[in-house]
Amino acid sequence: MERTSLALQPSEAVVAQAAATIYAAYQTAGRVPEGAEQDWMRRAVREALWIARTADDAIRSDGEMG
Repeated sequence: MERTSLALQPSEAVVAQAAATIYAAYQTAGRVPEGAEQDWMRRAVREALWIARTADDAIRSDGEMG
C-alpha cells in the first residue's frame, strides 16, 4: 500500500473534522446506504463548508476589525 502525506492548513483541518463529525452522524443514523459512502462524504464536506462560511459571515474576528 502506497503511503501518502497530507498537510492541511488549520482552517482546512477544522472543516475536515466538522465534515467527519457530520458524516459519522449520518452513519450512526443509518442514512448511508452501502455503496453510497462517497456521495455522503461529499455531502458532509459541503455542509461543513456551509457552516464555516455562515459562521465567518456572522462573526467578526480580531483580525477583521478595522
